[in-house]
Amino acid sequence: MSYAKQFGLEREPFSNAPDARFYFNSDQHKHALVKLMYSVDSNKGLAVVIGGVGTGKTTLARRLLDNLPEDKYESSLLVMVHSGITPEWILTRIAMQLGVKNPDVDRLVLLKQLYERLRQIDEEGRKAVVLIDEAQMLQTRELMEEFRGLLNLEIPGKKLLNIVFFGLPEVEDCLALDEPLAQRVAVKCRLQSLTVEIAVSYIKHRLQVAGSKRMLFSAESIPAIHAYAGGVPRLINTIADNCLFEAFLRKVETVNSEVVHSVAGDLGLLSRPSPSPIPPPKSRVALPSKETAELDDIESMLDRLEQKL
Repeated sequence: MSYAKQFGLEREPFSNAPDARFYFNSDQHKHALVKLMYSVDSNKGLAVVIGGVGTGKTTLARRLLDNLPEDKYESSLLVMVHSGITPEWILTRIAMQLGVKNPDVDRLVLLKQLYERLRQIDEEGRKAVVLIDEAQMLQTRELMEEFRGLLNLEIPGKKLLNIVFFGLPEVEDCLALDEPLAQRVAVKCRLQSLTVEIAVSYIKHRLQVAGSKRMLFSAESIPAIHAYAGGVPRLINTIADNCLFEAFLRKVETVNSEVVHSVAGDLGLLSRPSPSPIPPPKSRVALPSKETAELDDIESMLDRLEQKL
């Protein structure tokens, strides 16, 4: 049973399953992507993306991976699924992902194999990039030392491997296990929960991608969804999806605040703060000419990246 047909949708708009079509290029994700591309293209070595549960870290990791074409990069995405990962597993997996054939069981031999492969990638005019999702699972000093050792694989004047960690705030505790590694973080990005204004744009974006020809949520329902979700995109998806299904069952054409409160109760979210109204848009503060020029340069760079995406 699906609500899509009743609301004239081509697909369900608020699924939490990864789907590049629904990528929402918010300002913070746009800026994070620019910084990460800069880190990779400049061979900075280690970059870190930190955010709470459901703030879009995995989505950003997949977006970054999609923006690393094979003719310029040898890249891979590894997801840490549990905290029992060993340094040997990490080293072997990274070697395999970067194209090492028949990785040796002996660590020193495997490191030599990986170094030779990285040299080959560099000679091809490409960059090696490894993205590590759920990096907060790397909870031992031995694992942090392994990554520090990988970052030491370099030639004069150039690092041969770029690593990007995506994780919960606890990833900083992991980095603290090896101070020399923590000091090598060249770029750090933090993803925050969405504001209510951005949540409006987020919901409209997903509806449009799903083929909606009209707004399916009333003006007062979105602040309520935002409040119950705490601005977290994943929870916004869950609540909005349930709201559309509830509206389908009630045979109403638009999700209203009554539907939202009912769904929030079913999901056990009534203890969340009361929703706030959507504030009016802020006017842009006038800047001195020099700062304005710098801001225009940044916006121009982001526009070029957006066109590339």
